[in-house]
Amino acid sequence: MNRILPQECCAIAMSLVMLMASRAGAEQMQPAAPFVMGYADTLSCTPGEEISFHLSSSAESIGMVVERVGGTRETVLEEADIACAVHPIPDRASSDGCDWPAAYSLTIPDDWTSGCYIATLTVKDGDKEAHGAVLFVVRSTQPGENSRILLQLSTNTYNAYTNWGGHSLYSYHDRDGVQGHRVSFDRPLHSQYGSWELPFVQWAESNGYVIDYAVNSDLEFHPEILKHYRLVLSVGHDEYWSSPMRDNLEQYIAEGGNVAFMSGNTCCWQVRSEDDGRALTCWKQWYNVDPLYRTGDHKLLSTLWSHHLVERPENELTGVGFLWGGYHRSHEQFMDGPGSYQVHRPDHWLFEGTDLTRGDRFGGEDTIVGYECDGCEIKWKDDLPFPTHQDGTPESFTILATCQARWAPGDSLWYERFPKDRVGAAVLGVYTQGGTVVTTGSTDWAHGLKGNDPAVVQITRNILDRLSSGR
Repeated sequence: MNRILPQECCAIAMSLVMLMASRAGAEQMQPAAPFVMGYADTLSCTPGEEISFHLSSSAESIGMVVERVGGTRETVLEEADIACAVHPIPDRASSDGCDWPAAYSLTIPDDWTSGCYIATLTVKDGDKEAHGAVLFVVRSTQPGENSRILLQLSTNTYNAYTNWGGHSLYSYHDRDGVQGHRVSFDRPLHSQYGSWELPFVQWAESNGYVIDYAVNSDLEFHPEILKHYRLVLSVGHDEYWSSPMRDNLEQYIAEGGNVAFMSGNTCCWQVRSEDDGRALTCWKQWYNVDPLYRTGDHKLLSTLWSHHLVERPENELTGVGFLWGGYHRSHEQFMDGPGSYQVHRPDHWLFEGTDLTRGDRFGGEDTIVGYECDGCEIKWKDDLPFPTHQDGTPESFTILATCQARWAPGDSLWYERFPKDRVGAAVLGVYTQGGTVVTTGSTDWAHGLKGNDPAVVQITRNILDRLSSGR
C-alpha cells in the first residue's frame, strides 16, 4: 500500500472542498431588479478592431456611455437603446466565465486615442436606476509614434481580486469560504484602476505627459509593441505576472529598455494564462495542489515567484520583492508608522531638484508608503543600507530610501522558509542592467501625486524625463 504524504493529504482535502463548492447549485441567484452587468470580449484593442460587450440586464434595453478616463473624462460614445435580456449566472462563472451572448459590438474609431476607457451601463425602472461598468484599453495602432512611454494596467490583479460569480483567488470574500485557483475575464470585473493607476494618469496627462496604454496580458500576447517605447510603467498594485510577461519585459530591459515600477507587491505571484488569455490559474500557497507540482519541473509552478521551487525571485526583475517587504499601515503592521521614505543617498539623480538631504523623510502626508511594500535583504555599513544580493537583487542595485514594513504573522505560516520574526523594509531604489529599472517599492506612490507632494512630484518627473528620452 502506497503511503500518502502530508502534502498529498492537503491536496486531496483541497480538491474535495472545491468539488463540494462546485456542486452548490446549477446557477446563482440574479441580483434584484433593476440590474445591468457585463464584460467585454477583449481587455485591449486598437482602432479598427472590434470589441463586443456581453451584457445581462433586468430590462429589455439599456443605455451605454463610453468615456476615456485619463487626465479628464472624455465622452466618446453614447447609445440609448441597446437590446438586452436576463442571462443565467453559471455556478462556475468565476472560473470558467459566463458565456453570455454579445449584446453590442463596435469597431474602435480611428480617432480614439490610446487610453483607459470605461463603458458605463445604465438601466432604469421607474424611479430606480442601476449601473454597471466595463473597462477596456485602446492601444496605439502605431506604438511609440506619439509617446515613448507605455503604461500597462494591472488587469491580472483586477481579476484576481474579483469575487463576482462566487470565487476569487482569495477566501476572505468567497461565496463558499474557499480560495479559488482559477479566475475568468469573461465575467463582470471589479477594477482597481481608480485606486492606483488613475491618480498617476490624472497627474501625468494634466502635466503634459503623453502616454500609450496596454494591459498586463499585452506583455504576453503582444510583446512586439515593447521595442517601440523607451520606458514601460507599472503603477499601483501589479501583483500577478505570467512567465511570458516576465520573459518579454526582461528581454526588453536587457536590450536597453527602461522600466519604472511605481508599484508594490509587484510580480509577487506567478500565474498561467489559459483560454487564450481569458483566464488565469494560480494555486498560490496551495502550490502542492497545482498539477505541475508532481511533474518535477517547477519553473511554472503557480505560487510565489520567490518560492524556492520556482527559483526566480521577482527581485531579479524589479530589484525588490514582497518577501523582504510586507505591510505598512495595513494588516495591523506599523499602523502608527510614518508612511514616508527616509532618504539615504540624496546626491542620486532621482532626487535632483528636491532639496532633500540625508535623513529627510518625504511623502508622509499622503502615506506614499502604505498597504503593500517591496524590499530587499539589507546590510548596513556606515549608517548606509546596501543590498546583500543573496535574494536575487541585481549587483548594480542602489538603495536610495527605506521605510519599515513587515508581513502579517499568519501570512507566512505556509511557507517553510520564511523567517517568522523578520522586519523588512519598503525600498526605493534603482539598477542598470542593459536598461535602467527604478522601483518605488510601494503600492501607494501615486497617492503622493494626487496630494501634490513636492518631492514625489519632482522624483516622478525625474524618472519620466530621464528614462523616456533617447534610445
